[in-house]
Amino acid sequence: MYVVLAGLAWGTGGPTGALLSQYAGLTPTATSFWRLTAAALWLALARKALRRPSIRSVIAANPLRHVLSGIGLAVCQLGYFAAIPRVGVGIATVIALGAGPVLITLATRERLTPAIAVALLGLTLLTADTGSANALGIAAALLSAAGYATTTILNRNTTDPLTNAFLGFAVGAVLLLPFAALPTTPTGWLLITYFGLVPTALAYTLFYKALTTLTPATASVTALVEPIAATALAITFFHEHPTPVSTAGAALLLLAITTQPRR
Repeated sequence: MYVVLAGLAWGTGGPTGALLSQYAGLTPTATSFWRLTAAALWLALARKALRRPSIRSVIAANPLRHVLSGIGLAVCQLGYFAAIPRVGVGIATVIALGAGPVLITLATRERLTPAIAVALLGLTLLTADTGSANALGIAAALLSAAGYATTTILNRNTTDPLTNAFLGFAVGAVLLLPFAALPTTPTGWLLITYFGLVPTALAYTLFYKALTTLTPATASVTALVEPIAATALAITFFHEHPTPVSTAGAALLLLAITTQPRR
C-alpha cells in the first residue's frame, strides 16, 4: 500500500512539472532544483516535528551512500523533465519507469519475472499514442531510469527512510543549485509547494519505507501505478486521448502490478 500511494503521488509529478513550465517559466533543470529543495524543506520540518535525532550519526555511518543517492535523484529528475518536452509526458514516463525495474533486477541479480515482461508490454501500449519519437528525449528518459534505479537500490533496508530521503533531496538540491531560477508567477510558488510535498517528500518517504520489506524489483513494478495516474492526468488536462491500444496497455499494467507482489 505504501508503494501504491507513492506511485499515485508520483503520477501527479509529470503534469505538475509541465504546469511549472507553462505558468512559471521554469526550465526542466530549474524545476528539478525546486522539486528537491522544497522536498528537503518539508522533510526538515517533518524531522523537527517528529523529534528525530541528529543526522550526524546517519551521515557518518555511510556518507557515500547519501551522496550517490542524491546524485541518483538529481539525474532522475533532470532526465525526466528534459524528456517531457521532447517526447511527451506519456513516453517519458514509460521509458523512465519501464526501464527502471529491468535495471534494478539486473543490478540486484533478481529473476526477470513474467510480470516484468507484461509490465513493459503494458507500458508500451499505454503510451503508444502519446508523444513522438525523439532520440535526445529517449536518451534523457533512460538516464532518468538509471538515476531511479540507483536511488532505489541504495535505499533498500534503511532504518530511517525519512532521514535518508531528506539527505538525498538535500544533496540533489545542492548539485542542481547552479540551475536554480525563480518562478515568474505566484502560481509557480504554489505549484512548487505542492510538488515538494506530495509527489516528492511524501512519495519517496513511503517508497523508501516499503523497501524495508519489499525487494527493489517488486517495489519498482508495484510503483508502475504511476504511469496510469500520469496518463490519466495527461488525458484530462493535456488533451491526450485514450485509444483501445492504450486501454489494453493499462489493463496489462494493472495485471503486472497485482501479479508481481503476490510472488
